Amino acid sequence: MRHRYLCPLRWGDMDMLGHVNNVRYVDYLQEARVDLFRSHSHDRYDGGTPGEALVEGIVVVRHEVTYLRPLLFSRTPVTIEVWVTRIRTASFTLAYEVFHERADGTRRVYLRASTVLAPYRFDAEQPRRLSDAERAMLEQFLEPEPAAKRPAAVAVRPAPERHYPVHVRFSDVDVYRHVNNVMYFEYFQEARIRLITDLASEVREGARYHFVVAQTDVDYHRALTLRSDPYDCWTRIASVGTSSVTMEAAITAPEDTDTVLARARVVLVLFDPATQRPTPFPDEHRALLDRLAAAE
Repeated sequence: MRHRYLCPLRWGDMDMLGHVNNVRYVDYLQEARVDLFRSHSHDRYDGGTPGEALVEGIVVVRHEVTYLRPLLFSRTPVTIEVWVTRIRTASFTLAYEVFHERADGTRRVYLRASTVLAPYRFDAEQPRRLSDAERAMLEQFLEPEPAAKRPAAVAVRPAPERHYPVHVRFSDVDVYRHVNNVMYFEYFQEARIRLITDLASEVREGARYHFVVAQTDVDYHRALTLRSDPYDCWTRIASVGTSSVTMEAAITAPEDTDTVLARARVVLVLFDPATQRPTPFPDEHRALLDRLAAAE
């Protein structure tokens, strides 16, 4: 069984290309899973009402998000299906598909994703095991899938040219006084835009390149909190393809640069707005990216 959530779109969700911004999709996924838990917040199982407990006490461990095609603004809500692919002692994995359904029953799919979540006791600031009631509720939506192999984590070397200061705003923090998981995507986005903007200044005058996000994987290691001093985000060029570039980033705190608080791997594709298709890098831009990747 899969849970369905009809997610309304907001005009403010759009980016400069008229597409739903990649960060906003993660907000949609959050709404879908909260709706799943709330739909079962009053269902009783042996041991309690699991949906309510999961709404009020859970943390995101990892996101894997694959962007398949642009989603444009519409008054018609986009449908999100969410189901469970794995249940462990103290964590579980949700899968999502974001789509519009055509009259003939076929789907126009915009995004597929998975999220690893862990029950958490915020009063004690520590993880906990799934209760029997929570496990029973999740098993209704279980479609087992093998865990995907994760790429090896690569350390991002701190350097002035790859630095972006992450200032946490009051509105970034959730009810648990932690930065909401969606905001990390925004922080990583701001950091790579800074790097791309700096790189663009090194190629020919007047060149304008548009990127779309094809894949984003984020690992959450330790919570960010509201503070006056900024965190540090370090971004590197990991590899370059014909029309794509992979960037890796890590967030640390100035007082403890050896401890990674969050890590991201993002695949960007050079995009032609006229054709709405990927396009190869111009020679001089490709040469610059190759040089930066080789220097790592």
